[in-house]
Amino acid sequence: MPSVSREPWELSTLEDLLSLAVQMEQEAIDGYAALADRMRQMKRSDLAEIFESLVVEEKGHLAKVVDWQESGPRPNRQVVVGNQEELFDDEGAGTVAPDMLSAYRAFSMAVRNEERAFVFWTYVSAHAQSDEIKSASERMAREELGHVAKLRRERRLAFHSERDKMLTIGLVDLAALERRLALHIQSIPADATVGDGSELQSLAQQCSDRAESLHNAPFEGASLSLRSSPAATERVMPLCETLVECYLDVGATATRDEDANRSNSFAGQLIDCLRALRSLPPSYLSGDDV
Repeated sequence: MPSVSREPWELSTLEDLLSLAVQMEQEAIDGYAALADRMRQMKRSDLAEIFESLVVEEKGHLAKVVDWQESGPRPNRQVVVGNQEELFDDEGAGTVAPDMLSAYRAFSMAVRNEERAFVFWTYVSAHAQSDEIKSASERMAREELGHVAKLRRERRLAFHSERDKMLTIGLVDLAALERRLALHIQSIPADATVGDGSELQSLAQQCSDRAESLHNAPFEGASLSLRSSPAATERVMPLCETLVECYLDVGATATRDEDANRSNSFAGQLIDCLRALRSLPPSYLSGDDV
């Protein structure tokens, strides 16, 4: 998926936006299909089936975009917008020994690709040159957030199937976890980022703002139980991942539109936080697996 350096504000027409969306989905299809073929050749039918299921999922996404594209008055044409970097990242799965792969890692890679797509479309919206582009890019971002939620559920199932021992950390206090995440981010040295460290300060402030929002207005009827290692909340990356999971769960089960919208907004902010954290040198993340 594209990085935010692609200068999404260069999208000036809906045709350009939809053509780019088609390009992104097709590259994901081709990427997963190549991985499925490789797994078949290497006698890893279990992983081949996972990548084939991802091909089916991406083809469903592509069909939606094509239907949207063909429903308008504009003729279809392929355009290439911005930089020419690869849109799909298999994170080494195409070259690493199959024995080093797992269902959990496969779904983790897919999750990160969808998260990058979500971040990309939010940047498109932020720099949109027209209301039409803004509305369309917001719709694409919502679609990608739905894909993230679905793949995270699949990743969670894979994780539980690969781990025979999990601990339960009672009911989740989201505000407390947000405050803990703020402390983790504040502990990252400013020189870990390019510039003056203002992005880290902003991310920590967002955590505090979400904690305050939850303290003043908890999600109605939300009673989440977190199944994870207690040590997960002691590291910045797993904690951030955990909070994304919690907010996506609230968004999927909330009985009030207000709670669903707020939780999905929080999930979106944390996905952007994950993007920023993954860009840091691993040595600054206290052993986190990025």
